[in-house]
Amino acid sequence: MRVVYFDCPSGAAGDMIMAALVDAGAPLEALRAELRKLPLEGFDLVVRQVTKGAFRATKVDVEIDPHAHPQHRSLGDILGILEASALAPALRGQAARIFTRLAEAEARAHGTTREAVHFHDVGAVDAIVDVTGAVVGLHLLGAAAVHVSALPLGGGFVDGPHGRIPIPGPGTAELLRGFPVVDTGVRAELVTPTGAAILTTLAASAGRMPAMTVDAIGYGAGTMDLPGTPNILRCFVGETAEPGGDETVLQVETTIDDMSPQLYEPLVERLFEAGALDVFLTPVIMKKGRPGVVLTALAPHDRLDAVSRVLFEESPTIGVRWSERRRSRLAREVVTLPTAYGVIPFKVSRLAGRVVTVTPEFAEVLRIAREKALPVREVLDQARADGRRLLHD
Repeated sequence: MRVVYFDCPSGAAGDMIMAALVDAGAPLEALRAELRKLPLEGFDLVVRQVTKGAFRATKVDVEIDPHAHPQHRSLGDILGILEASALAPALRGQAARIFTRLAEAEARAHGTTREAVHFHDVGAVDAIVDVTGAVVGLHLLGAAAVHVSALPLGGGFVDGPHGRIPIPGPGTAELLRGFPVVDTGVRAELVTPTGAAILTTLAASAGRMPAMTVDAIGYGAGTMDLPGTPNILRCFVGETAEPGGDETVLQVETTIDDMSPQLYEPLVERLFEAGALDVFLTPVIMKKGRPGVVLTALAPHDRLDAVSRVLFEESPTIGVRWSERRRSRLAREVVTLPTAYGVIPFKVSRLAGRVVTVTPEFAEVLRIAREKALPVREVLDQARADGRRLLHD
C-alpha cells in the first residue's frame, strides 16, 4: 500500500504540505491543472527552490489578485466553490471535510456556529488553494494512507483578526485535541490552522513512521526563518507491505431502512477514509416486511470511534453494533510492473513466499482503456497476463 508520512520538526502549514508533495514528485503542471478546476480566478502558484539551514527545499507561494475576491468567505461559500468545481468527487469530499473541521474548531473556540465563521486573508483563497492542493498532491502521488509525526506546538503570541492571542491559536488548539504534540521551545506559530486541519483530518495514524520502503522524499519550506531550526516539513513516500497471518478485527454494523441509495456511495468512501478495511451492504427484510440494508464495515480496533462517527454523520442510524472477528490474510504488497500498455501498479499476494494473485489496479486499467479507446476487458486481460508472466518467470 502506498503511504505518505509527514515529518514535521518545525510545524506545518498548508503551503509547506503542498510544497513537500511537489518536491516528492507530484507533477506541478498536473497540480496546476487540477487547481484550475476550481471556479476561482486571480491566483497563481509560484514555485521556487530555497535553502533552509542545511536543507534544500521547495517553496510554494499562492499569489492572489486582491481585487478579484471578497475580503472574506463563510464555510457555505467555500463548500459551494468546491461543489461547483470539476474536481473528482473524492477530492471535493476530502477538501470539504477539512474545511468543515476547521470551521467547527473555530466555532467551538469562539463560541459561535460554524456557519458564522468567516475565513479571512483575501477571501480565503490562500486556504482554498492550500487545502485543495494538498489533497490533489496526495492523489497524484497515489497515497492510500497518510501518517503524521507529533506536531510542535510553538509558543508566544500572534496578532490576528480577533486581536492578540497566544500560540497555538484557539482554533489550532481545538484541531490538535487527541493528536500527539511536543514543545520544542521555539516561540513562534509553528502549526497554522490550515496545516493542522489538513493533517489531523487526513491522518490514519500519528506518531512514529510506519514500517515502509521509501522511494521519494520531499522537502517543503516555510516562510519564516527560525532561530537554530530549519523551517521545513518533509514527506516520505513509499510502500508498506501488509503482512499475512491471523488477526482480530472489529465488525461494525448498522441496519438502515430509510436512506436514499444515492447516499451509500459517499458513505462508503468516508468509511474507507476513516480507516475501514472493507465495507459491504447486505439486503435484509425487517419487521413488518420492510426492506432494509445491513451496512458492515471491518476495521482495526483503533478506528472504531472514527468509523462509528462516519456512520452517525452520514446515515440516519441512531445506533451501531460491533463484535470481534478473526481473519486470515495472505501477505500482500503493491508492485509496479511494465505491461504492453505501459507501467501499471499491481496488488500481489503471496502464500509461503509463492505468488498467488496478481491484480492490476483497476483505476489505472480504466484510464488506459479510455485513453486508447480500447475495451476495458481487453486491457485488463492483457495486464493480468503480463503481470503473471513477469512475476512467475
